[in-house]
Amino acid sequence: MLYESHCHTPLCNHAQGEPTEYAAAALAAGLKGITVTCHCPLPGGHSDWVRMRPTEYELYHQMIEVARQEYAGRLDVRAGIESDFFPGVEPWLEELHARHPLNHVLGSVHPQLPEYRDLYYHGDDFAFQQTYFDHVAQAAETGLFDTMAHPDLVKNQTADSWDFERIAPYIGEALDRIAATGVAMELNTSGRYKTIPEMNPSPSMLSMMLERKIPVVIGADAHVPHRVGEGYPEALRTLQQVGFTEVNIFLDRQRTPIPIADALASLTSTSSPQE
Repeated sequence: MLYESHCHTPLCNHAQGEPTEYAAAALAAGLKGITVTCHCPLPGGHSDWVRMRPTEYELYHQMIEVARQEYAGRLDVRAGIESDFFPGVEPWLEELHARHPLNHVLGSVHPQLPEYRDLYYHGDDFAFQQTYFDHVAQAAETGLFDTMAHPDLVKNQTADSWDFERIAPYIGEALDRIAATGVAMELNTSGRYKTIPEMNPSPSMLSMMLERKIPVVIGADAHVPHRVGEGYPEALRTLQQVGFTEVNIFLDRQRTPIPIADALASLTSTSSPQE
């Protein structure tokens, strides 16, 4: 019933395992499928040490096709992309996304990248946090993305000064804008391994998303195969505790809601992903 909606390939230079290995892990975890969403190429060598290069984009789709054919009839393997947003990159991404059919397009703002920090960090953590959430909202407003990934990631780059109550009004303004677009937002389970060890976003931000009826997709952001589907039961229970009744998947860029109770049952009736 559920998909791993956020996983990577070695082309990003900081992940291990071929798409076939991620597919094997998804099958063992009892998932219905995976959408491979590696970091998109960007122009001008932008952060190419953590992403595929433009010349590797065709290879990327070939790697996914190998896995799709190998697991046909056993697991649904699909091609997606995690595309970085910063103001001005829109024409590049529009052309990139049009080259191949994509199942699910994640939009990301990565405040840890030196190229991003050079442009937008000026020594004031709180101002940087405000800029980050403004950019997450801008990304949703472009119409380029289905889901905004790990949408409070900036808390890990400004952990010493992170004060949710202080930044909450600015988060609320960003969420109002995102809600108006219909774009979904991700609950990313890999946040448990970051500087602030909790999923991205936090339960407090999830509550604000629920108030605005923003749909949620879960993803493990797996950079190694054994983390496919990791934390899914905990993520689903967290959504329930906040008050959500549905989780979502994307197929051919169309959102499908699934009752959380059914999603949990689908995991417990098979070999469940790791807690």
